[in-house]
Amino acid sequence: MKTKKFSTTPLDAKERMNVKPIICYPIDDIMETNLSMLHIARSSLKKISEIIIPPRDAKIFEVKKGQFFRIESMEGPQVGDLNIFQENNLEEKFYSGKTRALYGTHLSTGDKMLSNFPYLRSLATITWDTLDWYGFDKDGGSVHDVIGTRCDPYTSKLLSDTDYHYCCHSNLTRALVNEKGIELNEAEKLVHDVLNVFMCTGFTRDTKQYFMKASPVRPGDYIEFFAETGLLGVLSTCPGGDCGSEHSSDNVKCYPLKVSIWSTSQELLKDLNSSKISNYNRNHGLD
Repeated sequence: MKTKKFSTTPLDAKERMNVKPIICYPIDDIMETNLSMLHIARSSLKKISEIIIPPRDAKIFEVKKGQFFRIESMEGPQVGDLNIFQENNLEEKFYSGKTRALYGTHLSTGDKMLSNFPYLRSLATITWDTLDWYGFDKDGGSVHDVIGTRCDPYTSKLLSDTDYHYCCHSNLTRALVNEKGIELNEAEKLVHDVLNVFMCTGFTRDTKQYFMKASPVRPGDYIEFFAETGLLGVLSTCPGGDCGSEHSSDNVKCYPLKVSIWSTSQELLKDLNSSKISNYNRNHGLD
């Protein structure tokens, strides 16, 4: 946490510390160009199907390329942990770290969800977010983060020495086993760092520790995505409920979440720039 200092402060410490910050990955040249067309396409959305994810559980859903999907609050404030995969290749999955490095700590309308190496393409674009009004609050908190990993039984065991099986990591793993027939050990390896849908988080100003606070989501709020390739999604309803007090427990009130799949006129999508797998030659300097 960099709160303990044992080294000697050099004479030029201020000079070293007061240098200008530089954005690591400027994205001006890859800014979203499809959003205006996607917003036009939204005007003709038709619901195809929906599923309900019960509290402290997870379910799988499938989205075809060119379809939209929404995650919606139903009965009360509830956080969800989202994994997405390319439908025909589960090795290609959401890469929260690189998404964070390019788009920032919290995602909203126009941001893309990138896949892991060696693919590094956009799996989905966020097309609407009813919580975009929230921005960043006085504590530096915001919603839909890509800084937390997912609540898991290993950290729970480390901190409290208890076995808890209904955290998001276990929920996501269980869904892959029960609904896709994947062996447990393989399923757990496929589960990856999530988009924390509706979760309100940030870093404390003093120690820069990851914090959570009660989500501002209310029934009827939703976040909407456009599938740039066929997707397999897995969504867990977090056992922390609105994550305003604790998670990985049965002590807080939890609510279901809804996932709905939507189609639109393909004519409205014909001019979209398509998402492509990275064309890096992958020889890594070994010529």
